[in-house]
Amino acid sequence: MRRHVDQVRARHPESSSSLDKQTEPPEASSREDEPGTSMHQPNAEPQPPDEQGEQQSAVPERLDLPVNPPAELRRSAREPYSCKQVPGKLMQIDAGVGEVIGVTRDHDIFTLYESSWTHVAGKLKHVTVGPAGTWGVNSGNSIFKLVAAKWVHVPGLLKQIDAGGDQFVSGANHHDTPFCLPMDSTVGYTGENSGVNWISIAGKLKYYSCGPYSCWGVNSQDQIFWVTSSHCQGVGNWQHIPGSLSMIEVGGDGSVYGINSYGNVFRRDSVSRFKPEGTRWTYIPLYSSQVKHVSYDTGHLWIILRDDNIYDCTV
Repeated sequence: MRRHVDQVRARHPESSSSLDKQTEPPEASSREDEPGTSMHQPNAEPQPPDEQGEQQSAVPERLDLPVNPPAELRRSAREPYSCKQVPGKLMQIDAGVGEVIGVTRDHDIFTLYESSWTHVAGKLKHVTVGPAGTWGVNSGNSIFKLVAAKWVHVPGLLKQIDAGGDQFVSGANHHDTPFCLPMDSTVGYTGENSGVNWISIAGKLKYYSCGPYSCWGVNSQDQIFWVTSSHCQGVGNWQHIPGSLSMIEVGGDGSVYGINSYGNVFRRDSVSRFKPEGTRWTYIPLYSSQVKHVSYDTGHLWIILRDDNIYDCTV
């Protein structure tokens, strides 16, 4: 990337500016979801994402964790990661099916086009791209899908969303209730005349991500859980995995990466169709105590630091 993103002119059809063993995860408290607020139609019809007013969703507090990670997290990666800084700043990033998309602190949306960031019209706080398409949620937790270069509203409410499953979408709402949307409601969704059938999943997760072999999530206490992902709801009960992570992402090849509350990167080793839970955590010694978000696709580990700087790391 030869030019700073701020100098890149938009190429998108609607772009205009440039980038500046438990059965289920336990709850963090005894509070239950309020009736009718888990995943039903929004109380008011939202405006397009670039016109939606700013709203703040409730985020449960995280428990303090020990400074030193547990023994399961102390193995360091031996593979050399080669990283380069990418011009621009992003708050969150997602990579999938060979594409990269992200959002800034101002909720502006950008996608990587060749070697430059291209602005996408709209305002979203969390975006995702994968086999189910390109999706996002705005500051009011309303859900949108990118259809023919336009953001189309999807009924429901999520604070975090992931399109990495086998053409299904997963995510968590503002009460940490995980949901998934099956393939018959994702790939063909084009607007208000399309059917939507969100499926509620037992447990409490603040971040939920799926790949070809397994779905992974973390709760408000940073505990880690996984389930086989042969279909939208997963197969069997949630399985607890030792360790503590504040966010977790599953790549298109099944790779699992996460960040702990101290800003350190970890990878789950040997995740495969035959062992979807993998074997153990490996510490990735990159930008220690500085990382807040990661995403992995096709050999590229994308890292966002706490100062919003962007790094593209390859093995």
